[in-house]
Amino acid sequence: MAFAVVAAIAVGVAGYLIGTRTTTPPLDRAAVEAMIREIAAAAPPAAPAMSAAPQSGETEEAALSDTEQREVEAIIRNHLIANPEIIRDAINELQRKEDEAARMAQSQTITDNAELIFNSPREVVLGNPNGDVTLVEFFDYNCGYCRRAHADMKQLLAEDPNLRMVLKEFPILGEGSVQAAQVAVALLMTAPEKYGDFHDALLAERGQVDGARALAVAEELGLDIEALKTRAATQEVRDTITESHQLAQQLELTGTPSYVSRRKVIVGAVGYEALKQEIADVRACATAASC
Repeated sequence: MAFAVVAAIAVGVAGYLIGTRTTTPPLDRAAVEAMIREIAAAAPPAAPAMSAAPQSGETEEAALSDTEQREVEAIIRNHLIANPEIIRDAINELQRKEDEAARMAQSQTITDNAELIFNSPREVVLGNPNGDVTLVEFFDYNCGYCRRAHADMKQLLAEDPNLRMVLKEFPILGEGSVQAAQVAVALLMTAPEKYGDFHDALLAERGQVDGARALAVAEELGLDIEALKTRAATQEVRDTITESHQLAQQLELTGTPSYVSRRKVIVGAVGYEALKQEIADVRACATAASC
C-alpha cells in the first residue's frame, strides 16, 4: 500500500503540473512540495492521467521535459525522505476512506436485504418478538468465540424486555458444524419450543460438535431423534442454511459471531458492553431526525 501511495503522489504531482500549466516557467520547489502535501492528504485512489488528449476547444498543454521530470522526481523524493510522516498520513487517510466506503456499502446491503435479515420465516427469534430493537447473530456451534459470546446474549435478553434477538445458522467450521446446524434447523421446525434449551446446551459443549452430538442433546431434551434425522435431510433445512450463507456473503461477513443491527455490521465477540451500546444507539436513531 505504501508503494501505491508514493506512486499516486508522484504521478499526481506530475499530472497536476502538466494539467495546469500552459507555459513552461521554471519549477517552483515550494509549489511542488505544497502539491505533494495536498495530494497526500487527499490519498487519491488513482492518479490523474498524464497523457490524456485535450478535449474539443482546449489548448494542448506543454508536457514536462526530461530535465523537468527528473527535477520533479528529485523534489518528491527529497521531500518525502525529509517528511516521511506524509506517507503515514496518506495511508491512514486512504484506509479511513476505504473503511467508510465499506461501511456505506454494508449499510446499503442491510437496507436492500432487510426483510430477509430481520424477518425471514426461517429465522429463530428469541426475546420479545415485538421488541423495538432487533439484533441478528450469525453463529457456528463449533465457534469458541460464539460459545463465549453466548453469555452476552443471555444477559442482554434478561435485562432488556424490548430486545428481539434473531439467530442465523452460519456453519463455516467444517462438516460437523453443518451437521449440527441441520439438526438445529430440523428441531426448530418440529419442536420450536425446545430450540432455546437445545441452543444453550449445544453451545455449552466443550469439544467439537457434529450431527451425532446434536442428536444426543436433542434426545436428552425428550425429542424423537429418528424424526429429526428425517427432517434434517430435507430440502427446506438445506435452503434455510443456504439463505444464511447467501446473506453473510452479501454482508461480507468473515467470521463468527457476527451481528447485524439496523445500523451496521459488527464482526467478532465484541462483548456485552459493545452490544448494549449498539442497541442503545439503534433506539436513539429511531427517535432522531437523522442518524
